[in-house]
Amino acid sequence: MLSCITLFCSLSNDAEAGLLEDILIHEEIYKSRLASIKRAFDLVEHRYVACKLHGLNAQWSEEKKQSYIRHAIREYNIHKTLVHRHIVRLWNIFEIDPNTFCTVLEYCSGKDLDAVLKETPILPEKEARVILVQIFQGLIYMNRRALKIIHYDLKPGNVLFDELGIAKVTDFGLSKIVENDVGSQGMELTSQGAGTYWYLPPECFELSKTPLISSKVDVWSAGILFYQMLFSRRPFGHDQIQERILREDTIIKARKVEFPSRPTVSNEAKVG
Repeated sequence: MLSCITLFCSLSNDAEAGLLEDILIHEEIYKSRLASIKRAFDLVEHRYVACKLHGLNAQWSEEKKQSYIRHAIREYNIHKTLVHRHIVRLWNIFEIDPNTFCTVLEYCSGKDLDAVLKETPILPEKEARVILVQIFQGLIYMNRRALKIIHYDLKPGNVLFDELGIAKVTDFGLSKIVENDVGSQGMELTSQGAGTYWYLPPECFELSKTPLISSKVDVWSAGILFYQMLFSRRPFGHDQIQERILREDTIIKARKVEFPSRPTVSNEAKVG
């Protein structure tokens, strides 16, 4: 059954802050421990959207709640500026009640890449190349902005497909803004331990000092995605849980990419 809820925008500093927006909620399309995503219809803009409902645990301390909200607002302030065909649009953020708020996103009616690979573990090289190129088009856009953005969490679940099969990068919760005064060596990584380890490059696991990172992090992650689309496995630590990858320095010790004999792929796919 459909339900209509009115969301009051109190977390955004945009011009529309304080306006009431009508959102017609449809079915739930995804659920995690902290959020639920529902398909919805924006009655003002006359378009389908995805409403990501964030629930604050009533048992959390006020400090933890405020930290979670600050993180969500930071993600919103980064994501809302990104306007590109291969990046999911973020339209707005609203408070529903003291323990629930909602981000309104572009609705993509297709699956995410994770679901695609579960149904078809090995993609034809041509199809994998198309997806990779579309991801890179979004990454290039992010890297050519005045304030560059590092996504930092590229993985199959963060690549969505719209009704035309167009790939779009989403979820900027761990993204980094590269300030203009950062040198060519990159910016300091101050959130070690975050991210999805199978898709992160060795420099993100440097514990002896604060590592420097750049947009090359996303290039590495995209390469891992390409390998996974072609061979149905990740090249490093595929059968390991994240804790073991960290404990055994799996990514740092990786020196060579091994290519399975099957399926056969072109030499160009192997050298990037």
